[in-house]
Amino acid sequence: LVITAAYSRYVLARMIPTKTTEDLLLGTWQLLQQLGRVPRRLIWDNERGIGRGPHRAEGVPGFMGTLATKLVLLRPRDPESKGIVERKNGWFEKSFMPGRSFASPADFNQQFTEWLATANQRIVRTTKARPVDLLEADRAAMLALPPVPPIVGWRKQARLGRDYYVTIARNDYSVDPTWIGRMVDAHADLDRIQVRLDGQLITEHPRVWARGLTITDTSHVETARKLRQAFQQPRTQAVSDGLVRDLADYDRAFGLQGREVS
Repeated sequence: LVITAAYSRYVLARMIPTKTTEDLLLGTWQLLQQLGRVPRRLIWDNERGIGRGPHRAEGVPGFMGTLATKLVLLRPRDPESKGIVERKNGWFEKSFMPGRSFASPADFNQQFTEWLATANQRIVRTTKARPVDLLEADRAAMLALPPVPPIVGWRKQARLGRDYYVTIARNDYSVDPTWIGRMVDAHADLDRIQVRLDGQLITEHPRVWARGLTITDTSHVETARKLRQAFQQPRTQAVSDGLVRDLADYDRAFGLQGREVS
């Protein structure tokens, strides 16, 4: 995901897990927070996760409304309107990628951020200036970040089943089985999965970028084993001393008190 300021040519970018609406909005909000301002217009290239033609993806109008910015969707097959971003993408492939190796998505984004810090200090041929030198002028024409952040990310509310997993962001994640049968709220951002019960955090996982996987916390397996073992054991009830009757009561009831029985 790449954001290029049109005037200064300052670039912000990061790799995101998918092109779904949830991840596109998460990534956009994260980059805007790095920028510290909101452009008056956000120009998108006909991205399905944002919208096409007159249609907007679910959640996009609310996101743009919170930012108080205008969404502009480019027409299909209109490369002239997106030349700045297209050139940046080619630049990344030729200047950043060659010769590098990455241990994880987080490592990729860390290296990319460090490289962009240097790249934004190089003179751009068309402006004859460094993006970092023109950034403040760009920011001055932008809007302030909203006082209340937009609602972004993957969200799901579900009753925790006996298998103690919730499905979110295209994977299954285990949840503390202590809360089986209760309604839980799951939320996923670009980096982690959190599950809450009545607002209290009960489970957290690093987000896995692959899809169709089952992610299990070993502590949840152990908790489930203990709960299963306790359920399968027979329940013994302690006998109260208050229920033990004096045998002399029976003698009195049958008229045997004081008699010798042979």
